[in-house]
Amino acid sequence: MQKKITIIGAGSVGATTAFALLTRGAASEVVLIDVNKEKALGEALDIKQATPFIDNCDIYAGSYEDAVDSDVVIITSGIGRRPGQTRLELVQTNIAIIKEISGDIVKAAPNAIYIIVANPVDILTYAFLKYTGLPKNQVFGTGTVLDTIRLRTRLAEIYSVNKQQVHANVLGEHGDTSFVAWSTATIAGVPLSEYNGAIASAYNVPNEYTREDVETYVRKSGGRIISRKGCTVYGIGMTSTHIVKSLAGSAETAMTVSSLHDGEYGIKDVCLSSLTLIDHTGVRSIITQKLTDDEIAKLHASAEALKEVIKNVNF
Repeated sequence: MQKKITIIGAGSVGATTAFALLTRGAASEVVLIDVNKEKALGEALDIKQATPFIDNCDIYAGSYEDAVDSDVVIITSGIGRRPGQTRLELVQTNIAIIKEISGDIVKAAPNAIYIIVANPVDILTYAFLKYTGLPKNQVFGTGTVLDTIRLRTRLAEIYSVNKQQVHANVLGEHGDTSFVAWSTATIAGVPLSEYNGAIASAYNVPNEYTREDVETYVRKSGGRIISRKGCTVYGIGMTSTHIVKSLAGSAETAMTVSSLHDGEYGIKDVCLSSLTLIDHTGVRSIITQKLTDDEIAKLHASAEALKEVIKNVNF
């Protein structure tokens, strides 16, 4: 399928995402837009010279006008998180950037699906919806999809199983109030709480762990990577690419993107992550899966934390 993707922001995340999109066959055309035009030109040329080994694709640096007829727009622009800084501390600066971007890009590509990647992603997704007035199905953030693959990576290590057989999700804010929905976690369809007892061979007994340790691993992974190398790129680049490929699929895909809630779980007027169906039209529906009372309380706490930030932000 021919798919034109525009990426706004040619920094480390934007460039890595562009490369991932092309190498995984998720796009046939990629436009890189950045306020630093020389940086966008350099990244586009570097990636373009790898494309002889990739079928039927092109990448180039451009302007908002070049985004016309884009199927998907991915927004990575924003000030990166510094070591020790929380995502929410980024909010005011990056909201100003989103406001500056929103008018020009929507004028060029009013029918595109918009994926917000820049942090704090839940707040910026909400802001982009407010600034543009686009239908809520057209705009969502990467949310806790990255947190979820970090969780599945860790559980696969603990249980010594294929990562693709681990089905467990992180819900809520992409940040400090996120939580694991342990009640819905499974390995190969077996509830996680029953998995140990279902193993017949002693050699495959999982490593000991606590749920608190796993949740800390998930929440702190981004900060630990940033403290060591300055940024996180590969996980989010592949996350964005997986989402784009899912949008092009022939069936709906469930994942924990950040979308505007309108009464689901009793939560309204805030963007955060719960299990959500997406397809070529964007967000189809939020799945109100059966969660425990404690998990629902944590989802509400996450929503309230985000609303508190929204209340104190200058839009």
